[in-house]
Amino acid sequence: MELLNPELSLRLAAAVEQMPAFPKSVQSILALTRDVACAPRDLVQVINRDPVVTVKVLRVVNSAYYGLDKQITSVDHAVMFLGFNAIKCLALGIATMGILPSSSLAGFDGQRYLLHSFTSAALARQLAQRWVAVEAHDCFVAGLLHDFGKVVVAQFMPTEFRRAIEMSLWQELPLHQTLAQVIGVDHAAVGAMLAEKWRFAPELVQTIRFQHQPEQCDTDMMACVVAANQISKQLGFDFGGSNVPEQLCASVAARLGGPLDVVKASLGSLDTLLQEARFFSNK
Repeated sequence: MELLNPELSLRLAAAVEQMPAFPKSVQSILALTRDVACAPRDLVQVINRDPVVTVKVLRVVNSAYYGLDKQITSVDHAVMFLGFNAIKCLALGIATMGILPSSSLAGFDGQRYLLHSFTSAALARQLAQRWVAVEAHDCFVAGLLHDFGKVVVAQFMPTEFRRAIEMSLWQELPLHQTLAQVIGVDHAAVGAMLAEKWRFAPELVQTIRFQHQPEQCDTDMMACVVAANQISKQLGFDFGGSNVPEQLCASVAARLGGPLDVVKASLGSLDTLLQEARFFSNK
């Protein structure tokens, strides 16, 4: 942030400071789902203390998507049925939906944002399971939050955000480039500031910060998130602006076994993954 002019630095710091804290219940759920020794009752206790998460979890497990014959009315049964991964997806989604911009001034498409984020998250997790040694759950979280800087900009700089989207479309440039032109910094830097405020792990913060310069942060998590983001766009699940195709840089391709088309093909059928991403992004 030292390269930014003082006025912009202060403006961004104020915007990040005004963003709500990531809910403690969601942070607890994330911590528990990473603990292999976590018992289902521990997760149930955390969810039961948050009425919003409780209602959402029960609504999801009883939805037509799962087609249960009998309604589930308790969180403990829901956790046993859905499993830790699905509960984590829901918790993150609930937290994310609660702080998306409500004004239409920015031209921010919340539904499309969620769909791109959930698709990228699921793809990042699958890439981690398929190719690298990094924790797949951490890659899911990084994939879900990689674009969160756009939420901050759209919320507190709506006019500039709309202008950047329009420039992206007119000039056929990626949105992060036009955001940098309009505001003076792209969403990755803003998202990293927010992730630091939320006290996420340094590797996740760096993945968000350098997602458009992945060679500066050559890690397994970065490779998974960058490739997932591009595959999501290639599948048509992009968010705002011009959907400009981008190839994987050498460091990412080396970690994942080849160029983007090879990496995508290695994942096999993505039908179930995409169906689940659509489902969770609508909750």
